[in-house]
Amino acid sequence: MYRSNPQHLAWHETLELHELTAFQSNQLILFKMHLNDITDPELKALYVETIKSIESNLKELLKFYPKAPQGTRGESKGMDMTGFYAALLLGFAKTAIRSYAIAITETSTPALRETLHKQLDNAIKLHAKIFHFMQERGLYAAYDLHKLLENDVNQANKAISL
Repeated sequence: MYRSNPQHLAWHETLELHELTAFQSNQLILFKMHLNDITDPELKALYVETIKSIESNLKELLKFYPKAPQGTRGESKGMDMTGFYAALLLGFAKTAIRSYAIAITETSTPALRETLHKQLDNAIKLHAKIFHFMQERGLYAAYDLHKLLENDVNQANKAISL
């Protein structure tokens, strides 16, 4: 039976919320880090517009975190950028895997398909290495939903406050 006013988010949508928040937080930090390097006024204006849009997105998404299934929220404990840089690599690896998978479905030339398949396998292996790096250092709490969501909130707030 459909519940029109659920007490909390479903697990699957909570994880999607996590993915969107983590991705946008890392991109926001990256865009802010490079904003002063951009000399073209039109491109700089596009960056500023994008930054404002992402900040707005994150503020809207953060409103849903209290409805996540259980969890705690905490304050940021500093600006150690190791997690950011690792998450940036992880996001790249995830995007590369998706892009290779899509490209393979569009490829009719056997030699190209074989090359893309090899590169997809390498991207999957890279993703695993990055994931394990983050997990071993406590930067990705894949098996602790509460910590995962707490990290999202902290990272989004860091990105907004820069």
